[in-house]
Amino acid sequence: MSAVASSQRVLSGMRPTGQLHLGHYHGVLKNWANLQYEHDCYFFVADWHALTTTYDDPRIIRQSVFTMVVDWLAAGVNPKTATIFVQSQMPQHAELHLLLSMMTPLPWLERVPTYKDQQEKLKEKDLATYGFLGYPLLQSADILLYRAGLVPVGADQVAHIELTREVARRFNHLFGKEVGFEELVAAAIQKMGKKASKVYIDLRKKYQESGDVEALATAQALVQTQQNITIGDKERLLGSLEGGGKIILPEPQPLLTPASKMPGLDGQKMSKSYGNTIALREAPEDVEQKIRRMPTDPARIRRTDAGNPDVCPVWQLHEIYSEQSTQQWVQQGCRSAGIGCLECKKPVIEAINAELEPMRQRAREYEEQPELIYSLLAEGAEKARDIAEDTLKDVRQAMGLNYRGL
Repeated sequence: MSAVASSQRVLSGMRPTGQLHLGHYHGVLKNWANLQYEHDCYFFVADWHALTTTYDDPRIIRQSVFTMVVDWLAAGVNPKTATIFVQSQMPQHAELHLLLSMMTPLPWLERVPTYKDQQEKLKEKDLATYGFLGYPLLQSADILLYRAGLVPVGADQVAHIELTREVARRFNHLFGKEVGFEELVAAAIQKMGKKASKVYIDLRKKYQESGDVEALATAQALVQTQQNITIGDKERLLGSLEGGGKIILPEPQPLLTPASKMPGLDGQKMSKSYGNTIALREAPEDVEQKIRRMPTDPARIRRTDAGNPDVCPVWQLHEIYSEQSTQQWVQQGCRSAGIGCLECKKPVIEAINAELEPMRQRAREYEEQPELIYSLLAEGAEKARDIAEDTLKDVRQAMGLNYRGL
């Protein structure tokens, strides 16, 4: 599969950590459900990544894989539209990781912001391992293996995408030099036709001499619209624009996703580590009990005391789930003591249960058919494997590892 054809492919993964919660839904899964109808999406269970921090107790990973995939499907990820698979069922990830590790400078990994941050947060674990140091490069291999053009990430993960871009750039610089590359580029330019070739040459000059990024983008678009040249020629022309060789591993772009605004039951970010979550398959009565127990304005001790929604965690949920008329009712009723806290919580309980009910139903259907889950994961791996092998074939050839007769 060519770099040109995969420019709109999306790849994203998630570590298997058991049942997912509303924070995962609003922060990741809703976005995946939308992207799958706009792009060629590949979503994978990052079980090898889970081992980087839970290598001492891997038993929980197997059940977590099944549980998490059920939650994906319940939340609207469609296996008929998106490709879903498990990372460890694809040894190609490990091979590309190994090959990239041969040419990736060690300081690139040590400077990834999350490297020291995670060591600080997980002091109780021994993370002085090669796997933990190298997991950002494994992430890069995950992305580059499918030549994904777009990777949905939050702002805190952009550094990982930049590392991936640097790794791809270095690989292409080291191994993307074809014999007679300049002559092949010149021949490809001629095939574009007189007018298009002149535009291409002018735009390339503007970018290479003055760093005009608009000229680069225009030239890239021009190349991709050419109908009378081969995919190989397109990739050579794209590589020539930036002064390199043929693009074997295209540089991905981050697809920034809004930070999840889903607060937990205590007003902090919803997180398992805080124990403040509502699971996607939470029973209706449990949702009700959790919301009813939520803390409110600490200054509102009695029913007759006026409150302040701005300091109440329940109000944060109203901002997500309630219509404007309900929000106005809360603001006025709380500040005037016209409504009590349990009254205020009722619309939130109803709205969350309404959101979760179709997920509960879909999850029950999949839980009753575990063989269906494993079947769709196998089908996803088969589809992903074809693309992964195409990439590795090009990588091996570029690195001189294609031994004929063996």
